[in-house]
Amino acid sequence: MANHYAPLRVILVLLLVFTCFASEADIQCLKSVQQSVDPNGVLKSSWNFENDTAGFTCRFTGVECWHPDEDRVLSLRLGNLGLQGSFPHGLQNCSSMTGLDLSNNNFSGPIPQDISREIPYLTSLDLSYNGFSGTIPPNISNMTYLNVLNLQHNQFSGEIPPQFSLLTRLTAFNVAENRLSGFIPYSLGKNFTASNFAGNQGLCGVPLDECQASAKSKNNAAIVGAIVGVVVVIIIVAIVVFVCLRKLPAKKAKKDEDENKWAKSIKGTKTIKVSMFENPVSKMKLSDLMKATKQFSKENIIATGRTGTMYRAVLPDGSFLAVKRLQDSQHSESQFTSEMKTLGQVRNRNLVPLLGFCIAKKEKLLVYKHTPKGSLYDQLHEEGNDCKMDWPLRLRIGIGAAKGLAYLHHTCNPRILHRNISSKCILLDDDYEPKISDFGLARLMNPLDTHLSTFVNGEFGDIGYVAPEYGSTLVATPKGDVYSFGVVLLELITGERPTQVSTAPDNFRGNLVEWITYLSNNSILQDSIDKSLIGKDNDSELMQFLKVACSCTVTTAKERPTMFEVYQLLRAIGEKYHFSAGDDMMLPPLSTDGETPDELIVAM
Repeated sequence: MANHYAPLRVILVLLLVFTCFASEADIQCLKSVQQSVDPNGVLKSSWNFENDTAGFTCRFTGVECWHPDEDRVLSLRLGNLGLQGSFPHGLQNCSSMTGLDLSNNNFSGPIPQDISREIPYLTSLDLSYNGFSGTIPPNISNMTYLNVLNLQHNQFSGEIPPQFSLLTRLTAFNVAENRLSGFIPYSLGKNFTASNFAGNQGLCGVPLDECQASAKSKNNAAIVGAIVGVVVVIIIVAIVVFVCLRKLPAKKAKKDEDENKWAKSIKGTKTIKVSMFENPVSKMKLSDLMKATKQFSKENIIATGRTGTMYRAVLPDGSFLAVKRLQDSQHSESQFTSEMKTLGQVRNRNLVPLLGFCIAKKEKLLVYKHTPKGSLYDQLHEEGNDCKMDWPLRLRIGIGAAKGLAYLHHTCNPRILHRNISSKCILLDDDYEPKISDFGLARLMNPLDTHLSTFVNGEFGDIGYVAPEYGSTLVATPKGDVYSFGVVLLELITGERPTQVSTAPDNFRGNLVEWITYLSNNSILQDSIDKSLIGKDNDSELMQFLKVACSCTVTTAKERPTMFEVYQLLRAIGEKYHFSAGDDMMLPPLSTDGETPDELIVAM
């Protein structure tokens, strides 16, 4: 038994050593910053390095840590403190920092040309209202996680680096009131208003005036060139179209063949049996799955997600199954088999049952019951599919989905954290009964990883559904699932997508939760409700439902209800509809705070 747990002990020791070294490096980072930008001792009263208790730097002015008891810097917010000098030294030692705010100070000189190597994981960089000068480093384009870049009111010269078009995550960008010139990169001009570029006399292009530097001098040449160019272009286009039309069928066949190589690689293993937990058919082999999915053809794909690709399988008797090809799992074959046997025993009306699994070479296939109505996301948001679900149906879906997730958190043995709740993993059967899918698969996809990239690459769920605390803790919790489920409830009540709000003003760039927060703060929360649901004698229920959703998505995890409480609240709202009549009663939660359920792990 001791040897069995030895790898786990090694991992924990390595993590402890990494945290220790990270903390020491971050402390050195803060010392370097203070020495380089605080000649007048503004920070001295707060930044006391003589204290050596864990987390002492987290109480420094402007320092935000990943955890209050760990000296690892999450962000530095040093705006409006009267700091001065060149760009701070030593920031490379704050290796996990995601936010840097130096605005409204007296900094001067250039930004380091290798800034992306020093602080690669920044999501927010604010250097506004200083005296920084020189050119803007093109290297900033390598900081691919940037959401906010504010360089307003400095003395930067030269052009806006065209490489900034690679910063696809930007939601806020401002270079106003500098000395910039040249063309504005098209993607930036398209996404941000003129006020973000104003005060730079040499800048031109959308959204400012057109660039006219050499237009007059080239007018005559342009006319002649245009005529010749048009003729040449027509000839070239004709040749290209002809060649492409001839090659298109061959390319398509080649692409389909490449995408389906994995299926062909297991074709010779037809005799492998599919381990079934239920018996929709008496026996099943891999060859049966191959035939039922047409050799896992592209035409049979139902959906593709983070955990894998789902295929429709049609059995000889005309019935349907769903077969998921799992993405690369980090588990051995014996661990995977043990995990599948545990998941195969999980049964609840509001969970998609795992019927069986199969291991063929490196491929792992899961067999599920087919849900003909697709996902809740498709019903609510799919283009060309106007949502016609009335309020009682949406309420029933919300209650059923809450019951399924509450079962996983509080009743299932072992209890399971989903970690990827969204409207895409809530599937609907013929009667629109909701069934949660993909439960228990998150751990198969994600090996132990405490590095920052785990969060920024989306390992804790789809964009728009991830609880805010995951950015600092990197630890999945039941309350994180509650937050994600709260976003699903907001989708049901508003009809809006989680990442964009069609009813919000054009200048609003936040997600659905942020929009709801804005409306709530302005006492107009009722304006978020889907207009098709209002005025049908359900307004009181709509507001109660909306308040439950809001309670699930509050910023502080401890203030969110448990999933058992969410289920009970929604059930009370729908009491008059008798949705739960004759249902098995839920067991009460085993813990009151909802913070301690064990996540499903491989059985030892």
